[in-house]
Amino acid sequence: MSLIEKAVQRLDQLKQAGVLTAEEGAATVAPEAPAPIAKPSEVPAARARFDVEIDLARLAAKGLVSPEEPNSQIAEQYRIIKRPLLRNAEGRGAVPIRNGNLIMVTSSAPGEGKSFSAINLAVSIAMELDHTVLLVDADISKPSVLNTLGLPPSRGLMDLLLGQENSLGDVLLRTNIDKLSILPAGARHQRSTEFLSSEGMNRLLDEIASRYADRIVIFDSPPLLVTTEARALATHMGQLVMVVEAERTTRSMLKQALATVDNCPVKLMLLNKVRHPGRTGHYGVYGYGYGYGQRGTESA
Repeated sequence: MSLIEKAVQRLDQLKQAGVLTAEEGAATVAPEAPAPIAKPSEVPAARARFDVEIDLARLAAKGLVSPEEPNSQIAEQYRIIKRPLLRNAEGRGAVPIRNGNLIMVTSSAPGEGKSFSAINLAVSIAMELDHTVLLVDADISKPSVLNTLGLPPSRGLMDLLLGQENSLGDVLLRTNIDKLSILPAGARHQRSTEFLSSEGMNRLLDEIASRYADRIVIFDSPPLLVTTEARALATHMGQLVMVVEAERTTRSMLKQALATVDNCPVKLMLLNKVRHPGRTGHYGVYGYGYGYGQRGTESA
């Protein structure tokens, strides 16, 4: 008698003794069906390492700092501009700075290039070996970070402050630029100034500043002379970068804007849209310091 015949005979005995039902006996003897082989299209893809993909070639084409062109003129300019900011953030500046890793980029009036500068600073710092960067679009009334980067609208800062999102991780966007994440502006709200100066904002900034010791946080804020939102935000910052448009921003505008943020310990100014002699149509940036005697050097 073969092994199979002996097995069937034994199952019959167990069934007659009430130990197995007919269905259980059949399941016991039936050979296990081989697992189906998934077609390539049915194989689940591994979870992406990033949430949004920035077109790096598009960045370079728009004159922005791009990891694809690390030696471009704009990349070299922002290498110089970021140095004093990083020294302060790392505690290597003239004096210790509380929240030195929280850096607000603003201007006196719209159109001076603050968002352009905030994005360039964030991408440039993300290209460093020792820092991760969070770029926060805090210009709630006129957000432009996602649009400039060619990304669709997304939930963000105001959704957190309104309690419509539970945690920072729910709205952070990881990008394909290694070490760069984005916190979008999120929903617009008529009381955004009050929310930006609220205790909820204090808690959020504490979380942002302390979650990762090596994280630099760049805030693209509204212009200082247009809304009071930037002034409320500046009370939390360790450093402020004032973007000044060459041949447009007046000395009185600059003094008036700086007077609204006296409580920010370090103020650095960045001269933008400088037309260089002998380079028709060429514009550049020039970094220089204000506060604690910090100075930069011309970047081009």
